Amino acid sequence: MNAKAQFLLKTDKGTDKHRDIETSPRFLVSQQQYAQKKQLQQGGTSSVSSFEQPLPPPPALSGVISYGNEISLNGRIFSGAWLQQREKTGSLSIRLSDAAVRQLFGVDFLDSSNPNKQPIQWFSSDTKPLVLSSVLTSGYRYLDVTNFAKTAQWQMQVVNNTLVVTTPSAKVTNISQDKQQWRDRIIVALDRPTIWQITQGLLIKKPQPQIEEEGNSSTQLSSSPPRSTSPPNREWIITLDGVANPMLAQRYTPSNTVGQVGQDKLVTPSSPALIQQVEVVNNQTIIHLGVPLGLTPRIRTVANPNRLIIEIRPDAMVEKNITWAPGLNWRQRFVNLGKERFPVVWLEINPRTSGIKLKPISTTPNSLIGTAPLIQTAQQYSAVAAINGGYFNRNNQLPLGAIRRDGVWLSSPILNRGAIAWNDSGQFYIGRLNLVEILVSNNNVQLPILTLNSGYVQSGIARYTSAWGATYTSLTDNEIIIVVQKNQVINQLTGGKAGEIAVQIPQDGYLLTLRGNTTSNAATLPVGSSIRITSSTGPTAFGSYSHIVGAGPLLLQNRQIVLDGKSEKFSNAFINQKAIRSGICTTTTGNLIIAAVHNRVDGGGPTLAEHAQLMQLLGCVDALNLDGGSSTSLYLGGQLLDRSPNTVARVHNGIGIFLSPPEVQRK
Repeated sequence: MNAKAQFLLKTDKGTDKHRDIETSPRFLVSQQQYAQKKQLQQGGTSSVSSFEQPLPPPPALSGVISYGNEISLNGRIFSGAWLQQREKTGSLSIRLSDAAVRQLFGVDFLDSSNPNKQPIQWFSSDTKPLVLSSVLTSGYRYLDVTNFAKTAQWQMQVVNNTLVVTTPSAKVTNISQDKQQWRDRIIVALDRPTIWQITQGLLIKKPQPQIEEEGNSSTQLSSSPPRSTSPPNREWIITLDGVANPMLAQRYTPSNTVGQVGQDKLVTPSSPALIQQVEVVNNQTIIHLGVPLGLTPRIRTVANPNRLIIEIRPDAMVEKNITWAPGLNWRQRFVNLGKERFPVVWLEINPRTSGIKLKPISTTPNSLIGTAPLIQTAQQYSAVAAINGGYFNRNNQLPLGAIRRDGVWLSSPILNRGAIAWNDSGQFYIGRLNLVEILVSNNNVQLPILTLNSGYVQSGIARYTSAWGATYTSLTDNEIIIVVQKNQVINQLTGGKAGEIAVQIPQDGYLLTLRGNTTSNAATLPVGSSIRITSSTGPTAFGSYSHIVGAGPLLLQNRQIVLDGKSEKFSNAFINQKAIRSGICTTTTGNLIIAAVHNRVDGGGPTLAEHAQLMQLLGCVDALNLDGGSSTSLYLGGQLLDRSPNTVARVHNGIGIFLSPPEVQRK
């Protein structure tokens, strides 16, 4: 889990695969960005047009004369929000989103209790940090880097919708490696401060022993040592805008060690080196590391002399306490549970702060079918912050739990699972939720409706509204689909095989899908008959809230652990699994916490029981477990705070935090 969030080049496509996730470092550039950079370095075009994408929302600030979301950094194109503003004095200033400042330039953020001021560290003192002014608008926090850039001798100019940044050329004078206590350390010496990025790569396959016989033909030795069962290393790529001497790069050229077995040569790979390779490409030095799973690079910069210090640690997360906006705090710290230490990243929100609102967000505005990376969905809605929400079917991309927005049910709860409800006044309710819908015909026949717009398919009656999408395609064989418009049955259809028939959903009505034994009820609902639906929630308290997201299991109520995964129909394997977790809770002060808990130091993520205890330790009163594992994503202002985008799966829905546009202002 990274203390510094990840930065995407354009739109990250995401992945549905679960991957081994590391406790992450301070700054991460997505693998997609790195691939784009490599393409440019190897002769690809650096023109802005090849990366064009829609502009972000116009900043609600006075004096803005240009803005965009592309940054050309020494000829390489990245995605990053920026704006140019004319000050009252007539001078021009440049503001970058804090995500761009951190991840593209390698600037560290220090603790701050003032949302308008952000102390930073970049080859400078922690005790006397430079402070950048900040302003929040259109889902981003923009930092004024004008004077900082001048001091660093960066040149910045606006070309169309692209901010072009050129930094002075630097030299890498040495790369050394040593051990400090129990951890490895790499020191990169520089002749001047320079920008840098880090990218989390793929797992490195371990080569196996081979025998080299006469004639240079190589085969696996039948008597050779067994294949390694130790976990593979993961590649990490550190890129500096500076040139290393070719002899320095040659020092870290990959090589193998060759041993002897009788008359044949046993080719045995040497112990994997931490520094796998150093290459110099287009005025950049690229350091490839092979880091054992469970360890992660933590990088910091120091001055006098200028150096990058890279520590390989099981506890690489940097603890933070930053007031990011009024009523919104960004926290990172290790939480001790017995002898275990868990890295937790969370946002604490005061819902009573003027302008703060929460709403469910989903991938496709006009449909419930689809998934996307949370970072993409949050930006689509212009949310300043978000966390992944409820469960879904990863194959057909349909919701598996409650979603209610602005008083309208988008998808019903299932299996009496936990849910969180809230209103726009900052009141919350967390508990186990049922939605009871009864179909009443004109002859007073009453039939239960099991689900509404849900991917949870079972024998019974299901209902589909226009929130599902323009049409409904049969999900099971031999369904009977009843079309209802203005509370009257207007058609009955037989679905045949699953997927063969698509039926339009009336805007002023809905579809009833009869499955299994309930198909016999079609005779009681003939064309022309009038029907109505009664709806209620259990508990009834849920019914008074305009927004609901379901997930589960329920973790805490009134500060007490009430975890009962079996009653919410979760499997024993799921309950006891050590996995990365997402959670949401209320506090004693009435605030809301959205949190991501990653792998413990030297181990896996928390079990559900451990997750409940951790939420207790965070000060939670009522708490709910959200979808987790590869779905866990915590978003803030254009970045993921808890992990690299390369390691996160696409999700169906989430909970977005919104800030009303501030009054037009000039800093």
